[in-house]
Amino acid sequence: MSKVKKVVLAYSGGLDTSIILKWLQDNYHCEVVTFTADIGQGEELEPARAKAEAMGVKEIYIDDLREEFARDFVYPMFRANAQYEGEYLLGTSIARPLIAKRLVEIAIETGADAISHGATGKGNDQVRFELGAYALKPDIRVIAPWREWDLLSREKLMQYAETHGIPIDFAKQGKKSPYSMDANLLHISYEGGILEDPWSEPEEDMWRWTLPPEKAPDQPRYVELTYERGDIVAVDGQPMSPAQVMAHLNKIGGENGIGRADIVENRYVGMKSRGAYETPAGTIMLRGHRAMESLTLDRESAHLKDELMPRYASMIYNGYWFSPEREALQALIDKTQERVNGVVRMKLYKGNVIVAGRQSESDSLFDATIATFEDDAGAYHQGDAEGFIKLNALRLRVAARRRK
Repeated sequence: MSKVKKVVLAYSGGLDTSIILKWLQDNYHCEVVTFTADIGQGEELEPARAKAEAMGVKEIYIDDLREEFARDFVYPMFRANAQYEGEYLLGTSIARPLIAKRLVEIAIETGADAISHGATGKGNDQVRFELGAYALKPDIRVIAPWREWDLLSREKLMQYAETHGIPIDFAKQGKKSPYSMDANLLHISYEGGILEDPWSEPEEDMWRWTLPPEKAPDQPRYVELTYERGDIVAVDGQPMSPAQVMAHLNKIGGENGIGRADIVENRYVGMKSRGAYETPAGTIMLRGHRAMESLTLDRESAHLKDELMPRYASMIYNGYWFSPEREALQALIDKTQERVNGVVRMKLYKGNVIVAGRQSESDSLFDATIATFEDDAGAYHQGDAEGFIKLNALRLRVAARRRK
């Protein structure tokens, strides 16, 4: 511990990281640099600066990373249509490599000996933070207090805060948050409390971003998404940056009851975990992107992407964003997106995302003269199908004769 002179802490200003800040100062006798990331969590971050200053921190980083998060992490992931275990849109997972990247950058800028985070020894985030950091700076030292200290209950944390005069508002008010929550531009997650019983339905007042479908408007909301190379660049004809797209879709999606999910997932560390998620923009983006690809992407390319997607999603969930295999797979995915251009019209209605239309003036592979049920004027020779069927049936017929 005495060898550490300076450490960069991923700091939110909440209970855990405020205690970690003091614990690092007392146990490692080191200078602490705090880093707070604005990735669209919708909270005022300046109070984190005041708390850090009150605890003697001299170097304080509060960075607006919303555009970088959306552009360089979320958008590439959605080009792959990534979902973990068929349901989870990876809202927490995809934020961790960006935070790890910035932790390492700040450590280099400030000459720090180590980085530190507030992830517990039971969760996935410790893996994601540290794999990301080691991929970018192999010799970086990581301090994970939850794997070292004996403050393993909320009661002990509160006692520590009181004993050391750590300024935490809700601790003074005697309040206890029923859920562990994580929010960013892509989603908000909820764990703990009654959610630890997989049979219990989430309480309605838990949800922050979305109306219940039964209380959503009775009239559908239409929205048009313009795609270039697989990315949304405009909404309803209005050009927007990636972060602006996501903020806008979160708003209109939430107003129409879209984006709620209740999942029991398999954590990388081995246990099953139940979580609830709100991902309004992501739900709309996934449905819209698949609709755009259905018109512009060749069949075999689309099927190959679908085969590779679960592997890609697991890489992100498990913390391998900066791995060579993810980067190689991303290059393949991005190649398939070169002609994914056009407009998708979506109907949002009481929790449902319905594709109402799609068009691509320059890159559509849909040929109405071939697909029509009317006279196609010789565009497709139906008699050709006989030989096609017989050739594909050849191995089946040979196997059938053998059985006889």
